[in-house]
Amino acid sequence: MWKHYHPYPPYIFSNTTRLIVGTLPPPRFSIGTLNAADVVFFYGSSNGMLWKIWDRLYGLNLKYENTAAAIAQRKAFLKREGIGICDIVAAAYRKKIDASDLGMEQVELRNLLQVLKEHPKINTLIFTGGNSKNGPEYFFRQLLKQAQLKLLRVSHEVPRKHEFIWEGRRIVTYSLTAPSGAANRAIGSRNAFKQKKIKNPNYTTFDFRVEQYGRVFEV
Repeated sequence: MWKHYHPYPPYIFSNTTRLIVGTLPPPRFSIGTLNAADVVFFYGSSNGMLWKIWDRLYGLNLKYENTAAAIAQRKAFLKREGIGICDIVAAAYRKKIDASDLGMEQVELRNLLQVLKEHPKINTLIFTGGNSKNGPEYFFRQLLKQAQLKLLRVSHEVPRKHEFIWEGRRIVTYSLTAPSGAANRAIGSRNAFKQKKIKNPNYTTFDFRVEQYGRVFEV
């Protein structure tokens, strides 16, 4: 068994109101065997889509390269928009060294409720995945259960929206389709995607994500 540690501590500013919550980056970020197009930062995988989605939504003109300039661009964006990142998994064991959430065992979680307590301006959690096993929402529900809390459904439409009350604060959560290629098959099976694909044969799963994320980030 190989222990997969998260390489980055939570990245939160004093003005953070929205918190991105995922699981673990690909193992190469923990091992340090990155490729030239990886950015040494959260969601910096050259195969990932989160920064590419934000790039299109906000017109960021980002660099996709292993440089300090690429990291600085991303940090400036997060600070400007009041967005922080705190992936919920601190570490996990793997039998196979890959990026699969389902492959995680003996998972060690970060206490996001304590993070919320320490950062009172945060009012929104945005999960980069849903309630399927070992997804970020799945793990967060475990933390809430331990605290005798639960998510209350606001909307079941994608992206799903919930809320809960924590120490007198109303916290809203959104569950996005994961910004990875693994979720493309699920997107392709959705009627909403199929209907748009019929109208526009050039419509892609990436376009679907951009529209979905745009509703959450109100761009």
